[in-house]
Amino acid sequence: MKMITINKSEWADGLQKAAQAYRLFGPVKEKEFHSFKRLQDGVLPDLACLNTRLSPKHLIYPQSEVMFDYTLDESRADHHILKEAARDDSPQAVVGIRPCDAKAFVLVRMNFDTPEYQDPYWIRAYEATTLVGLGCAAPCSSCFCTTAGCGPYHEEGLDVLLADAGNHYLAKVLTEKGAKFVAAAGWKTAAEPQAADRTIAALKQASESKITSFVQTDNLRSTETTDLHNAAFWEEVSFSCINCGTCTFSCPTCWCFDIQDENRGKAGVRMKNWDSCMYPLFTLHGTGHNPRGTKLHRVRQRFMHKLKYFVDKYDRGIHCVGCGRCVRLCPVNIDIRRVCNMMNNFAASGAACAIE
Repeated sequence: MKMITINKSEWADGLQKAAQAYRLFGPVKEKEFHSFKRLQDGVLPDLACLNTRLSPKHLIYPQSEVMFDYTLDESRADHHILKEAARDDSPQAVVGIRPCDAKAFVLVRMNFDTPEYQDPYWIRAYEATTLVGLGCAAPCSSCFCTTAGCGPYHEEGLDVLLADAGNHYLAKVLTEKGAKFVAAAGWKTAAEPQAADRTIAALKQASESKITSFVQTDNLRSTETTDLHNAAFWEEVSFSCINCGTCTFSCPTCWCFDIQDENRGKAGVRMKNWDSCMYPLFTLHGTGHNPRGTKLHRVRQRFMHKLKYFVDKYDRGIHCVGCGRCVRLCPVNIDIRRVCNMMNNFAASGAACAIE
């Protein structure tokens, strides 16, 4: 690990140099919202953005992705051929990603890259990606990252961590990927390590002091899954849900997908698309039976997976990084922070907790 000082007067020039070796992405303002987009010539990432409406997970895991194309047209020389679709797995860098979104890729990798199963599409895209993060100086009011295993200057998942130190950025180079990106940008000015560490520590403390939203998770592992599954509060939690899927599509750690074939005549494509456990069709069997046929079942599944099943299966923290997107975007104000605390209190008391 090494520390680099990047004068802001050198920032744009460095990114222009890096663009010769990387496809660059970053937060860009579109009307009233920010989104992670490909940075065109002369466009800089808007690092004043508090957070994007959608996470940058689509840069590694596209919302719709063609896996194969095929044809059954016997008049064509390549009939009956199933071909993998062309992909661009050249190096890309995501500049200005928040630490919570970078940590989310670490959690998602536990699903797409296991000893038994590997998703080659996800893995190739992830390995081609360098994550250049920016520490959060002003967390959103809905952020609860510090109690969700993350934080405004969290390093896990990042290749470079940037800290805004006024007229310059301090860049903590964390991985070999990060070192290659910094070299491609031509940023070479070494920072004095101890002074840089003190600056980043002070910025981290100041940022964490602004976080006023928290969740309690210490008792989730101790309760029986069946007891929590049958808790009385799920009816009240799910009452207002309209199964729109906003929570899952905005969540950086949601990974559900569907495979579909789209045909036109004798040709077609096989596609991988985001899906959502909030949708009634998600678990519909070919027989017509649906084991999660009501919104109570679906809402309970979402929260049990993130806050209980994942905790038990992987023996670690919750499947959430505390970015607060689902809190801000839910049209009926279902709040994962409240549900998490209800589940944790239930686990602590061993009985159904009181509805707030």
